[in-house]
Amino acid sequence: MSAAPEETAPPPPVRSRRLLDLALRVAGGLIAVLGGTLTAVLELLLATLRVGGQLIGVSVLVAIGANIALSWFAHEAVGRRWAVALPATPWFVLMAVAAVRTAEGDLLVSGDNWVGLAMIVAGAMTFAVMGFRQILAPPPVPSGD
Repeated sequence: MSAAPEETAPPPPVRSRRLLDLALRVAGGLIAVLGGTLTAVLELLLATLRVGGQLIGVSVLVAIGANIALSWFAHEAVGRRWAVALPATPWFVLMAVAAVRTAEGDLLVSGDNWVGLAMIVAGAMTFAVMGFRQILAPPPVPSGD
C-alpha cells in the first residue's frame, strides 16, 4: 500500500468552457445568417423554374422547408429565442431587393410571377410562425450539471 495520494486530473477551467460555448454559439449564428442568405438566393433562382413552359412552385416548398430548418438550427445553435431573426434578416433583405427594379430595368421577382409572390408569402409566414413558437414556448428547464 502506497502512502502517496492518488493523482487526479484537475477539472477543466470554467472560463475556457464558457469561451468555447460562446465561440460555438457565435459560429452557429454566423452559419444561420449564411444559410438564410444562401437559401434566399436558391429560392429566387427556383422561382422562375419552368417545366413545359409552366411555372412550378418548387421554390415555395423549398422556402417553407428551408426556413423551418434554419429557424430550428438558429435556436438550437445560439440557444436564444430571438435567434430566428438571424436567418430571417438576410432572407427578408434579399427578397426585398429582388422585388425592386434596378436602374437597368432588371427585376428578379415580378408581380406576374405567382411562384415568386407565393414564395415570399410562404417564407415570411414560416419565419413568423417559427418565431411565435419560440416566443410562446415554455422556458427551458435548467439542467442539473
